[in-house]
Amino acid sequence: MALDEGVWEFFKEHLGYNDEEMKKFVWDTLSGGQVIPGFGHAVLRKTDPRYMAQREFCLKHLPDDPLFKYVDLIYKVTPPILQEQGKAKNPWPNVDAQSGVIQWYYGLTEYEFYTVLFGIGRALGVVSNIIWDRALGYPIERPKSITTAMMEEIAGIKK
Repeated sequence: MALDEGVWEFFKEHLGYNDEEMKKFVWDTLSGGQVIPGFGHAVLRKTDPRYMAQREFCLKHLPDDPLFKYVDLIYKVTPPILQEQGKAKNPWPNVDAQSGVIQWYYGLTEYEFYTVLFGIGRALGVVSNIIWDRALGYPIERPKSITTAMMEEIAGIKK
């Protein structure tokens, strides 16, 4: 499915934002109880290096792309606002704040597949660890099979 018309209309409406308009949009979004997607990370407390690699790619190869310009403006105005608001432990962008721009630019406009690509990347990481385990002669890792009843007993919920 192509990008939902409502989503595309939203982007077209907001693509020409200047700094002040974007700041107001971010504040309004946060004040409405929503988050700014693509900002924050469960572990990192700095800008995600994957985001920076993709940002550098965009600066070099698609600096005039309207979606990249939009994301670039969000990158410039959002972290100081999140710091001022004080709720976010990490006000910096993660890889999700940038990856969709590149995927859209190169024709992957079915945004439902973005999560699939993320999962494939994770799977490749797991597989590479398994290959290293075999190469280094480590034993095969077998997760313990535990039933819900066993977990409840361990947690002291059920005896």
